[in-house]
Amino acid sequence: MIQSPVMVGRDPFLALADRRLAEAASGDGQLVLVAGEAGIGKTRLLDAIARRAKGFTVMRAAAFPGDVQSSAGLLLDLATELPALSSLVRAEDSHRRRRLLVQDLTDLILGAAPGTPVLMILEDLHWADELSLDVLGHLAARLSSRRMLVAGAFRTDELYPRLPMRELRGRLLGQRLAEEIRLPRLRPEEIATMTGALLGRRAPARVVAALHARSDGIPLHVEELLAALPDVSDEAVESTAVPDTLADAVLSRALRLSAVARSVASAAAVIGRSFDFDLLAAVAPHEPDEVAAALRELREAYLVMPGTDAVTFDFRHALIRDALYADTDLPPRRRLHERVARTAAERGYRDAFVSAHYEQAGLGEPAHAHALAAAREAAALSAHREALELYGRAVRNLPPGLPVQDRAELYAALGDTAAAADDNRAAAQAYDSAHALALESGDVRGAAALVPRIAAVAHLLGAGLDERVAMLTSALDSLEEDDPLRGSLRSAMSAAYMLARRLDEAIAWGERSLDGEVTLGSVLVFAGRMEEGWRLLEEATARARDSRRESEAARGYRMIGSCASVLVEYDRAERHLSEGIDYAERAELWNHRHYLAAHLAHVQWATGRWEEAETTAQRVLADGRGGVTTRITAQYVLGYQALGRGDWDAAGDALRSALAEGERMAELQRLSPPLWGLAEMARCRGDHATALELCSYGYRVSAEVTDAAYLFPYLVTGVRAHLAEGENDAAARWLDSVSEVLRARGIPGTLPAIDHGRGLLLLAQGDLAAARDALETARATWSGRRRFWEEAWARIDLATLALRNRRRGEAARLLTGLPASGPLHEAAALLGQRTVDPWDPLTAREFEVAGLVAEGLTNRQIAERLVLAPKTVSAHVEHILAKLGAARRTEIAAWYTTRSRA
Repeated sequence: MIQSPVMVGRDPFLALADRRLAEAASGDGQLVLVAGEAGIGKTRLLDAIARRAKGFTVMRAAAFPGDVQSSAGLLLDLATELPALSSLVRAEDSHRRRRLLVQDLTDLILGAAPGTPVLMILEDLHWADELSLDVLGHLAARLSSRRMLVAGAFRTDELYPRLPMRELRGRLLGQRLAEEIRLPRLRPEEIATMTGALLGRRAPARVVAALHARSDGIPLHVEELLAALPDVSDEAVESTAVPDTLADAVLSRALRLSAVARSVASAAAVIGRSFDFDLLAAVAPHEPDEVAAALRELREAYLVMPGTDAVTFDFRHALIRDALYADTDLPPRRRLHERVARTAAERGYRDAFVSAHYEQAGLGEPAHAHALAAAREAAALSAHREALELYGRAVRNLPPGLPVQDRAELYAALGDTAAAADDNRAAAQAYDSAHALALESGDVRGAAALVPRIAAVAHLLGAGLDERVAMLTSALDSLEEDDPLRGSLRSAMSAAYMLARRLDEAIAWGERSLDGEVTLGSVLVFAGRMEEGWRLLEEATARARDSRRESEAARGYRMIGSCASVLVEYDRAERHLSEGIDYAERAELWNHRHYLAAHLAHVQWATGRWEEAETTAQRVLADGRGGVTTRITAQYVLGYQALGRGDWDAAGDALRSALAEGERMAELQRLSPPLWGLAEMARCRGDHATALELCSYGYRVSAEVTDAAYLFPYLVTGVRAHLAEGENDAAARWLDSVSEVLRARGIPGTLPAIDHGRGLLLLAQGDLAAARDALETARATWSGRRRFWEEAWARIDLATLALRNRRRGEAARLLTGLPASGPLHEAAALLGQRTVDPWDPLTAREFEVAGLVAEGLTNRQIAERLVLAPKTVSAHVEHILAKLGAARRTEIAAWYTTRSRA
């Protein structure tokens, strides 16, 4: 016996599976992921779940090595259970395929076997392609009301950063659309139990110890190592050495096979983990009857198992296939790869499969041709990561005689695909190669056409404005004055200046371009020309979307959403960011998708949904595929969130990290948001000097380009810090300076800061009626625009004013609903505990002077009574009049009489 007749150490997982099957049968479907390293027993657990699914329709599919480069491989395997999947996947309209295919496939799967509950088992998801996993993600979101349990397995040791399953797993677990079973290795006592079941008796302690040491507790290794022993009698087991590795064990067993079976096993291993009889019979150096007999021998040796139909077979485990493949010498292995490739090409196999075998055969020219065809097919489906791998193979196998122009086009396509897959360094290298080849071939226009893309990727990699402008200027200089290509270069120039917030230059370049509506629209909204700018942005994005220009449409969503999130247009931002995320996911434009998600996190923070913001930003960073601009945004959002809950260490780390990257880019929109976060954190912690220093830095970088979008939060922070230092005059000067810039742009979402700062200054000066009007205006406007942070502070400011007027009930209402921790909570708690002094808003000395005024004393008499200079008393009286909003001494007397009786 090779496979253990019992499962060891898996009872808790089987009990969980029983519960999930019962819930699915009652209409509460779920997705369960089974995770673990190779050989740990994932398939065995799935088989056990299938046996326990009484009354269920069971469907199975598996992904195989190479599927990650072949769109819908997992779904096509499932098509043996649902034949309609195959025709749907192979629909001719590639754009429709990407837009509607995911939804159609999900609907088809959910409608399978309508009369019974369904158990769908999906194996080796780490090899699955993005289209198949996209369907799985949509399926998971709709299982909760279905009679379906989906159980999928993947290798934890195969989740490399660029594999699509890595991202899907994080998203499903983060959104609680799946739960994960992680299978542990077996302990020595469990290996003893398993070995005893295989031998039919208790195994010697020495053998158990050796098996544990060599198998690392992995069940497959235990079985293979034990099966490699030539004799399992007590004496033989006790005296025979256990093989050192799984490969040694597999090869030891293979040596017991006939020569024909070993030869057929090598040919099968060359084809892959899964193979069909017809292809194997065509490439193995034996007659079909001999191949069939060899397959029976391999099945009896439990190296190969029947697949999903009568002509398909699988190796029992990928590790067994790997061992047999590695044991095949290189020359015959290459000959077999060549036969597989030629036969597969003649029989219409997919180009990705054919190209892989030609490459392994060392035949570069056909490997290049088939890889290029497969890459173009994948790119047409927006399967950019699959296309990236295939374009890479096409480049690795460039025929030596390929014309320079064709090589330039190939590198440009590789660059486009790498950029779409968010591999910016690979994109930069490919674009540089394409540009050099275009110039080498004398194609000046082709080289110039690449420069906007080169500049865009350079920006994501941190290149400064001067460097990018120089690239674009050089390309413009290379073209004739009437060349229409100059319009694209001018649009790229406008975008470069816009990113530096040099808006006048950006507008000038944008108005001279023919295809820069998205860029120009963005510049106009930041310049305060809101209606015109939003119209340009939305119309250009809609046109790009409707005409299936994916990159342009995704960029349009990106620009509308990010501009609106910065300009306190949160309803508009949320709508376009959500639509854009969905669009970019379907188009697999991951750089755009993650950038949009980072700005959605900013909107979630700004509107007070801090937990959502934290989750969204963490996912963006955890994915690891966002560019530097995406990373900066996600980091400062996490910094804001930590600031809000008073976690100063976490806030400082995130904000300083974002600021460092922003300063390296030397772009206002990258450095100003984290800089403000650090200023506000310093103010909240009582470090007003640092807060003012950072505010001054923020003002300088904004004022020099007349920016309002990033400057407005500094207005209130700076006024508060100056007032806390007792610098009322400095606060007034700061208010005037910042207000001048905000009014110059006139962006509606930034203007409430002026009322807020003015209200704080009036409150400090004691003009309570005017302060109330200004602060209430600011609070209402912040609330209408859903800007939570400033609106919450405005409520605290109004509560402070209410307490000064002895309206405790009003103060309590204003403080209701604030966060339960952090600086907002602490400020509200201090107000709630506050006892209002009878002289508030006056100082104790001013209250004393007011009392003497109420007695009818002159300033000279008051000076004599208090032993003060008359000039000092005169100053006190002026301050009292200002703070009370009074004009006459009789009003001071009336106020004092009211307060002294309270």
